[in-house]
Amino acid sequence: MPGKGYAIRPFKPSDAGAFKQLNSRWIEEFFGLEDEDRRVLEAPEEAILKPGGYIAIADEAGQAIGTGALILPKAKAGQTRWGELVKMATDPASQGKGVGGAVLDHLIEIARKSGVEKIWLETNDRLASATALYQRKGFQALGPDEEHPTPYSRCNLQMVLELGVD
Repeated sequence: MPGKGYAIRPFKPSDAGAFKQLNSRWIEEFFGLEDEDRRVLEAPEEAILKPGGYIAIADEAGQAIGTGALILPKAKAGQTRWGELVKMATDPASQGKGVGGAVLDHLIEIARKSGVEKIWLETNDRLASATALYQRKGFQALGPDEEHPTPYSRCNLQMVLELGVD
């Protein structure tokens, strides 16, 4: 998906450092890294790709300026196929260019092609720009009685996007 001077492409092993740096920056700025962050950021191929997930990179002239990932857990027959959106990040110098929206649109399309019916995410309402982006794309906040256990102490908002079935 082309953007204004950038393109969205699949993760390559050489992107591991940028994936970690882009995400570590915002997490440390607002909250502090947690064990689950370290597990995913230290080994994104093991944590996301090998189990069947997907990592998108926003690339501008060979530089990773944004990223996001989709975890595709296995669903049993008759169960809703869920995907989980994780590790969305945009370089501060590239914010306001639509990078996050382009990455998110790409991941939603990957989810649809993978047969995902609902995409779930965890965030924090302090991240107003991210929350607004998710809402613009159709994500709805879960009520307290709908929330799931989370490995993140910073998570105070869980959202879902219903894709339906084609």
